[in-house]
Amino acid sequence: MSGQRPDSSADASDPFSASDPAVELDDVSVSLGGQRILDGISADVGELRSSGHQTESGDGDDGTFVGLIGPNGAGKTTLLRTLNGALTPDSGTVRVGGEDIHAVSSKAASRLVATVPQTTSVTFDFPVREVVRMGRTPHRGRFDGWSEADEEAVEAAMRRTSVESLADRPVTEISGGERQRVLIARALAQETPVLLLDEPTASLDINHQVRTLELVDELVGDGTTAIAAIHDLNLAAHYCDALILVADGRILSAGDPTTVLSESNLRDAFDAEAVVSRHPVTGSVYVTALPSSSSSADATGRVHVVGGGGTAARALHVLSAAGYALTTGALNEGDTDAEAARRVGADLVTVPPYAPVDGAARSAVESRIEAADVTVVADVEVGEGNLPNLEAAAAAEYLVLVEERPFSERNYAGDDGCAVYERLREHGHVVEPSELLSVVGELACEAFGD
Repeated sequence: MSGQRPDSSADASDPFSASDPAVELDDVSVSLGGQRILDGISADVGELRSSGHQTESGDGDDGTFVGLIGPNGAGKTTLLRTLNGALTPDSGTVRVGGEDIHAVSSKAASRLVATVPQTTSVTFDFPVREVVRMGRTPHRGRFDGWSEADEEAVEAAMRRTSVESLADRPVTEISGGERQRVLIARALAQETPVLLLDEPTASLDINHQVRTLELVDELVGDGTTAIAAIHDLNLAAHYCDALILVADGRILSAGDPTTVLSESNLRDAFDAEAVVSRHPVTGSVYVTALPSSSSSADATGRVHVVGGGGTAARALHVLSAAGYALTTGALNEGDTDAEAARRVGADLVTVPPYAPVDGAARSAVESRIEAADVTVVADVEVGEGNLPNLEAAAAAEYLVLVEERPFSERNYAGDDGCAVYERLREHGHVVEPSELLSVVGELACEAFGD
């Protein structure tokens, strides 16, 4: 895997020039307690740039954000500890900008690689500023005083992570999300070209997960190469430039998220069935795990899906993989959901491009909803042209509404749109995307019982 980005402005005299990958792993193997954890890992990651190329304004060259993914026990944390020099491999080499990380002193290694640990717990109640100041240790000799450069690095790191207001508070008395930012600030104060993060979103609520990864993404935009072990595959797909999928101590796949997050790779790595599609809002690769009981032999019934503009693509893939017979529409020819419906073999009602749902199409939709055991309405945008789809869905006996955005943000049909959507909500089941399959399964069982 390369994930490298050209840098024509690199100075040949710069020891961190773009001619060197940020990190090179060459046939690295590691054993712990007599057990082989990493077995012949080889990869080139990103391009290395000196800290002098990084700016708080984002004017520097982009780095690379690489996600380490894989099942528990695959070796992700061991790999990170080997990258920062904490573990010495049984064989193979790890280089940062051409430097063998295990052949240099601990301080020298800490000037190349900074690490943000998985746990945010801190034993001693140091003030936040003191914790961040610890990041300057690799740059100071035993008898060196505190320099202006040290102070500038600490202040810049605290500004960048928005922890200045916490400077005098004991680190033990702030929240987990705040501590995560403090630990990132400490790593930034090291001024290293490579940043390692071990499960940076673990135990954080969704707000702090997003804030943390947005911060890392900004640092990458300024030239840092970040390598993070990430448990959530969808967050990894959204934020990372490239992924390394590790399983059984080996690299199973490496490259862009679309390549790595294939259904076959996920099956091989996690021993689980999943559907891979595109998120209708962000456009990122999106992974939906299927319950182990979901297979063509288990799920029976017919489901009609109302969508448009790509909002139903994931539902169509998930429900098809679970074994349901699908109908969908009415959709404009050329719509993303129409193409997704054809890929899964759904019975599709269409109208010409940009045309509204006419009487004939509405009649066809109504007949399919009447024949369906369950009707699903995706997080679709609604205008006068496709309002008949929702009106037809309101007659469904078993109805599921998938909501990711408030209806007010996707209603272009005014009061008529609000009125029909309220009818849907009154007797439908409102779910998040992750709940769709289980709720459809429950309703389908009820329908068969009737």
